[in-house]
Amino acid sequence: MTKHLFATIVTTTAIAANNRGEGDGSTLSTLQKITRGNDQYTTVSAEAIRWGLREYFQNHYEKEVNRTFNPETDRYSFKDEQFSAEKYIDDDLFGYMDAKKGKDNEDATTKRRGALEVSRAMSLDPYWGDITFGSKGGEKGKTSIHSTEVHCTAYQYTIALTPESLKKPERALLALDAIGAVRHVGGNHARFLYDFRPESIVIRITDDPSPWIMDVFKRIGESVGCPRLMRLVEVGDVKAEELIVGGEIADTPYGHQLEALGVQVHRGVKDAIAHAKAQLTQQLKLEVPA
Repeated sequence: MTKHLFATIVTTTAIAANNRGEGDGSTLSTLQKITRGNDQYTTVSAEAIRWGLREYFQNHYEKEVNRTFNPETDRYSFKDEQFSAEKYIDDDLFGYMDAKKGKDNEDATTKRRGALEVSRAMSLDPYWGDITFGSKGGEKGKTSIHSTEVHCTAYQYTIALTPESLKKPERALLALDAIGAVRHVGGNHARFLYDFRPESIVIRITDDPSPWIMDVFKRIGESVGCPRLMRLVEVGDVKAEELIVGGEIADTPYGHQLEALGVQVHRGVKDAIAHAKAQLTQQLKLEVPA
């Protein structure tokens, strides 16, 4: 039976400005937003999250990464523009596409769909239009003042991966490590830090091809809860033994109730990820990467 790996992550709550770029051609750096019901929420693209994951692999496994980013020149470079999912972690996990025509104008596109699927992240809190202002140093002019939309919130997103679809299934273990260590996802954070690592995480290892655990975290007062996840377990749509929960959610009433339902609950995110890696290794008989 094919095994699938899903995880829903909720980040820390802090002031975020995940707007892309430095406001080239404009003095206003805007957040991406999406409407849900009668409120607007801020959102972070899947591409931005994938960028953060790529940064992790470049920092930890540079010899095994095809595409690298040079922050000094603000440019990417490739070791092999022919790509190789067997050789490179990033080509295997994230896929690639080189769209081109052959010498006889035939389709010579080289492409591979990314095995690691990442959802767009969405804020847990509605956005009410908070803006900060700044000014460039030195002599001031009409364009000296710039404004930046900011949002004090946490973000929630989900990943999906079928390890057996990878050229090297053991790279699923590296993907779990990367998810636990995403530092930032670009945006206006060249000016200040927003920590995009998990504050809480729910991991599901299952034969079921559907995640079911997307959007299970919810703002409850000043904290974060997961009533939807509890319901899924209580009604049997998600088996308790398929779930591994970790992080601050463990210390809430939701964590205690999930544990009572038979879910593996860890107070630490790293403990939860380590347990998921061990479980995945055993179930798929993986070789642990060096």
